[in-house]
Amino acid sequence: MSHTYKQRSQKKESFSTRTIIKGLLWTVLGFSLTAFASIIVFYYYISEDLPKIQSLADYNPPAISTVHADDMTVIAEFYKERRKVIPLSDMPDLLKKAFVAAEDSRFYSHQGIDLISIVRAFLKNLEAGEIVQGGSTITQQVTKSFLLTPERSFMRKFKEAILAYRITKSFSKDEILYLYLNQIYLGHGAYGVEAASENYFGKSAIDLNLAECAILAGLPQAPSRYSPFRHADKAKQRQMYVLTRMIAEGYITDADAEQANRQSLDVKPRRNLFIEKMPFYTEHVRRYLEARYGPDILYTGGLKIHTAVNITMQEAAQEEIDSGLRELDKRQGYRGPVKQIRLDEIESFSTSMLKELEDQSFLPGVILTGVVTDVNNGQQVAMVRVGNILGAISLSDMKWARKPNPEIGYQSASVKKVGDVLKPGDVVLVKVKGAQANASDRFSFSLEQTPKVQSAILCVETGTGQVKTMVGGRDFRDSQFNRAIQSRRQPGSAFKPLIYAAAIDRGYTPATIMLDSPIEFQDDETDPVWKPRNYDRKFYGRVLFRHALEKSLNVVTVKILQDIGVDYAINYAKKMGVSSPIERNLSISLGSSGVSLLEMVTAYSVFANQGELIQPVFITRIEDRNGKVLEENAIQKESVMDKRTAYIMTSLLEGVVKNGTGRRVLALNRPVAGKTGTTSNLNDAWFIGFTPQYVTGVWIGFDDENSLGKGETGSAAAIPIWLGYMKRILADKPATIFPVPEGIVFVKIDSDTGMLKGPDSTHVIFECFKEGTAPVAVASPPDTQLAPEPGELFKSDI
Repeated sequence: MSHTYKQRSQKKESFSTRTIIKGLLWTVLGFSLTAFASIIVFYYYISEDLPKIQSLADYNPPAISTVHADDMTVIAEFYKERRKVIPLSDMPDLLKKAFVAAEDSRFYSHQGIDLISIVRAFLKNLEAGEIVQGGSTITQQVTKSFLLTPERSFMRKFKEAILAYRITKSFSKDEILYLYLNQIYLGHGAYGVEAASENYFGKSAIDLNLAECAILAGLPQAPSRYSPFRHADKAKQRQMYVLTRMIAEGYITDADAEQANRQSLDVKPRRNLFIEKMPFYTEHVRRYLEARYGPDILYTGGLKIHTAVNITMQEAAQEEIDSGLRELDKRQGYRGPVKQIRLDEIESFSTSMLKELEDQSFLPGVILTGVVTDVNNGQQVAMVRVGNILGAISLSDMKWARKPNPEIGYQSASVKKVGDVLKPGDVVLVKVKGAQANASDRFSFSLEQTPKVQSAILCVETGTGQVKTMVGGRDFRDSQFNRAIQSRRQPGSAFKPLIYAAAIDRGYTPATIMLDSPIEFQDDETDPVWKPRNYDRKFYGRVLFRHALEKSLNVVTVKILQDIGVDYAINYAKKMGVSSPIERNLSISLGSSGVSLLEMVTAYSVFANQGELIQPVFITRIEDRNGKVLEENAIQKESVMDKRTAYIMTSLLEGVVKNGTGRRVLALNRPVAGKTGTTSNLNDAWFIGFTPQYVTGVWIGFDDENSLGKGETGSAAAIPIWLGYMKRILADKPATIFPVPEGIVFVKIDSDTGMLKGPDSTHVIFECFKEGTAPVAVASPPDTQLAPEPGELFKSDI
C-alpha cells in the first residue's frame, strides 16, 4: 500500500515538473519569438530611413583647392576641411597596419561589428581607469563619419551596426580602409592621413617611417589630447601603445618597435603658405575664383589653380621692397622706441620674449625685438638684451636716427652720440649683424624701425603678359590692401610717355623742335590761373621732342597735349590699357588722374610688345578635382599702336635712362627703357621700366598721402627697389637689344636744330624716325629759325 502510494506520488511529482518545464519552455519560446519578432519589426522600422550605402561608391569629399606657381610648387591652399585624397597604393604598408592594429585588429575577419573587441576594450578601459581603447570597428567609424550624425544614442548605435554589416557585404576591406584613412580627422585641421602627414611631418604619407606611422595611428581616438605639437609626452605614450599592438598582431618585431621608439621625430607646425609665400598674389587669385565659381567650389571643390607667378622673382621683390623701404624710412629719421619700460621690468620683459624667440635664429639680417639695458656715451655704444642674449649697437649703426623732419630731407646731419637716440628701458628693433669678434656669446646689432611708408611692385613678362611678380604692400599681415591693383594714385611724370606716344601718331618725331617757355591758363568759370612749371623751376627754350621727355619738362608736355587734344589723348591711353577714369583737362599730361600700378605696367608693355596690348595673365589654367580644364588663359593680343611708334617710344625712354631722370638704372648694364614719376608735394614716387624680357613698375607712397619728404623723387625712392629687383631676376639671363621693326630709319641730326647733320653742326645725335618722316634738308642757323608761337602750334580743342 505504501509502495503504491509512493509510486503515485512520484508520478504526480514527475507530471508537475514536466508541466512546469514545458510551461517555462513555452514561455521562453514565446518571449523569444516575441523578442525576435520585435527585433524583426524594429529592424525593418529603423531600416526604412537608413541612408543608402551606395553613396560610398561615389566618394567625393570636400577637398583642398591648391594654387601653384609657374614651377608647380604649391603656394596657397583654400579649404574648409584640409583633406587630400590618395589611393591605398600611396600609403605605406606599415601605416595601414598601424591603424588596423590600434583601431580594429580583427578588421579583416569580422563582419562590420566585433563583439570580442568591444569586450576587450571595456576591460582595458576598466583596468586603465580611462578610455585607452575604443570598441567601434573601422567599418563602424566609416559608417558614423559618412552616413550618420555623431549623436550618442542607442538608436544611432543600432543604425550604425546595421549599416556597418551592410557595408561589409557590399565593399571589400581595402575599399573600406581607403574610405577610412582618407576621411578620418587627425587634428589641427587635417582630414585623412595625407593631410596629417604634411601637417605634422612636412612630407607625403608614402614617405613616413614606422615611428611616424605610429604617431598618426594614435591620433583618431583624441586628436587634441595626443597632438604631437601640444602634448609631446602623451603622443609618445600613444605611439608606444600602437607599436605594442603592432607587435601583438605580428606586424613588426620587438626590435622594430625599439628602434622606432628611439627615433627622434621632427614635428613642427605646418607653415601657413597663404601668408608666408605670396599673399598679395594669391589673395588676388582667391577673390577672382570666389567671384567666378562661388565659395562652395573654391573651398570644397579641390580645384588646381595654375598661376604665372615665379617664386624666385616674387621673393626677390619682397626682399627689395623691405630693403628699399627701410632705407627710405631711415632717411626720414627715427620716430623713437617701440615703447618704454621701467628698469625693474627689463628682466620680466626679456623672459616674456623667450617664447617669441623659440623659432628665431640669430643669423645676420634677422630683425628682433630687444630692450636697451645700458647707454655708454664714452664708448659710443648701447647694450641691448634680446631674450637672454646680449648685444651692442655702436654709434655708426644708428647715425641715421636723427629726429624726423621731412622738410630737411635725408641730407640732414646724423646724430653725434648714442645718448641722443637711446636710453635704458627703450624697447627697440635691432638687426643682427653677427657675433662680436671678441665675445662669441655676444652679438653686434644695428638699430631698426618698422617703416610706415608703403610700396608695390608688379612685373609682367613681355610677349606673354604673364604677371611673374606682384607685391601689393610692405606686409600683408599688417594690411591686406593691394596697392598694385586696388590703389589709384597720381602717376606724375610716369604718365608722360602715353602723351608722347599719342603725339608721335599725330605726326611728331623725336626731332620735332619744342618751345619750353612760360604759359598760363585761366578757367573762365572759377577764374583761377594755372601756370605749369618744370620741376627745377627753369625754362629751356628750344628743345627737341626727345630732350623734352628726357628732362621730363612739364610745360612742353602740357603744350603737346593742348595740340593733340585731350579727348584724343584719353582715348589713346584707354587703348593702351588704362581703365581708370581720366579727368578731361590739360593737367592729365602731368599725371594728375589716379591710376593703378597694373594699368601703368600694362600701358608700358605696349611699347615693349611692339605696339600690341597683351592682357595681364595671373591665372594660366584651372582644373577641377578630376583634371578637367575649367579655364585656360591663352595670350590675348590686340594691336593698339603702330610698331614703329612703339619702337620710337622705346628709344626715347632709353634716352631717359641714359640722359635723364632714370640715369641710376644704367647700373643694370643692359638695354633698358623707363620713366620716373614724382607727384606734387612728393606724395608718390614711381618708376616704370622695361627690358626686352620684362616690364616692371614700382610705386612708393604713404597710404594717407603724406609727403615722402624732400628729395624723395621717383629716382631717389623708387628706382633703388626697381634696380635691385631687376638685377636679381636678370642675373642669369643674357643681355638682349630691343628689336627694330621694319619702317624705321636712323639718321644723324643736329640736336640744336632737329635737322640733318650739317657741316657746321656741333651737337650730333643718331636719331630714329618712321620711314618718310626724317628731315631731308639742313636747317638754317638756329638764330634765323622762327619758333612758332604757342597759340599757333598748340591750339586747344577743349
